[in-house]
Amino acid sequence: MTLVIPFDNSYARLPDRMFSRVDPTPVGAPSLIAVNAPLAHELGIDPEALGGPIGLEVLAGNAIAAGSEPIAQAYAGHQFGNWNPGLGDGRAILLGEVVDQNGQRRDIQLKGSGPTPYSRRGDGRAWLGPVLREYIMSEAMHALGVPTTRALAAVATGETVIREGYFPGAILTRIAASHIRVGTFQLFAARRDLPALEALVSHVIERHYPDAKGPSDLLRAVTKAQADLIAKWISIGFIHGVMNTDNMTVSGETIDYGPCAFMDEYHPSTVFSSIDTQGRYAYGNQPQIAVWNIAQLATALVPLMPDQDAAIEEFTEIVNSFADLYQAEWRRLMAAKIGLADTEQSFSLVNRLLKLMMDSGSDFTNTFAALQNGQARDQFTDRAAFDLWHEDWKSFAPDTALMERMNPKIIPRLHKIEAVIQSGVQGDFAPFHEMLGVVTAPFAALDELRSAYAKPPAPSERVTRTFCGT
Repeated sequence: MTLVIPFDNSYARLPDRMFSRVDPTPVGAPSLIAVNAPLAHELGIDPEALGGPIGLEVLAGNAIAAGSEPIAQAYAGHQFGNWNPGLGDGRAILLGEVVDQNGQRRDIQLKGSGPTPYSRRGDGRAWLGPVLREYIMSEAMHALGVPTTRALAAVATGETVIREGYFPGAILTRIAASHIRVGTFQLFAARRDLPALEALVSHVIERHYPDAKGPSDLLRAVTKAQADLIAKWISIGFIHGVMNTDNMTVSGETIDYGPCAFMDEYHPSTVFSSIDTQGRYAYGNQPQIAVWNIAQLATALVPLMPDQDAAIEEFTEIVNSFADLYQAEWRRLMAAKIGLADTEQSFSLVNRLLKLMMDSGSDFTNTFAALQNGQARDQFTDRAAFDLWHEDWKSFAPDTALMERMNPKIIPRLHKIEAVIQSGVQGDFAPFHEMLGVVTAPFAALDELRSAYAKPPAPSERVTRTFCGT
């Protein structure tokens, strides 16, 4: 069966100093873990051919599909606030782009496909755990309505990856509106390479924000996209874990599911990442970090402006607009989660509820999901205080149908993902496929199987730390 991928590679036509041409490194004994058939159809790719022998070779990096122009993208970035000028795709290779069935341009990238010029002495590989985690997390986020990269396929390499131990290797095929990051702009601004910076601005405007007229409009559009994205994260209890500027896309998609997790018990200071020892990227800090990252993008765009003093003033105003944009979207989403429109009364009710949840250690997802069926009281230690809140809330006649649409019953809980990974390491991928089917229907009614995925972890199941690991 012939595999046809309708490549049209615009990024590879940009100045060649913006990337390095490099082929994936072949692996010894690849085997297919999963192919996302609906997404393949969306991209104009036959899923049967993609999952067949020829497709497996392409997904493993052992063969180059016709029309592919493999490249590793160059970028820099601030990592935990510290400038690093020498980043880039150290373990990922962009095979090319397709224009999907909806007319949207999408990247196809192999993650874990071998070393590149940006690997910095790394092996460029991924082990199985992070590949399964990203596949599950990104597809769950898509099902939750959050802008995100997607997982097209996962392949076991048949080889061993050395991290803190010996682990089976794997490769994820990732789909994105683009892989252009805040750090991509920072790289060329730091180099004072204005022609490359101008080319990048033109490319991003054409690709993502065609109504933008220049750097100011671009910055304004990215600010709005990120405000909406972070509000969605907060509304579902998601913690990215490593919001470096090289992990923030200008398209407004969630990218790089490394030490990420969903909260169980609600608390704004929740951190899972093993490397975030100071809590910089805690759940409640994510809006402020997004503003900081956007300010770095603004700084990178200033050199393109003819009057830089005026640009600094204008860009500062745009960056500062994030707060109001974020607050408006957060208020809308959180009011809808309790079945109300955004008003001062619903704003007060949301904040009162969150305070009660924090004091009780209430499960974030299950509390909101239980509100419409009258079972949320069990989530609170101070039930008298909850009863007072509940009485006030009911007086506004909340829209339970709206709540059903807004409040997932299922999220990809960390302890369940870890169990899937442990099974995968033993060669059993049935739990992975089962969990994937459950988390990609987050709003469906609970049955016996789904109820098991809705339960918070028992004390013996708790996972308190996550790792980048790829």
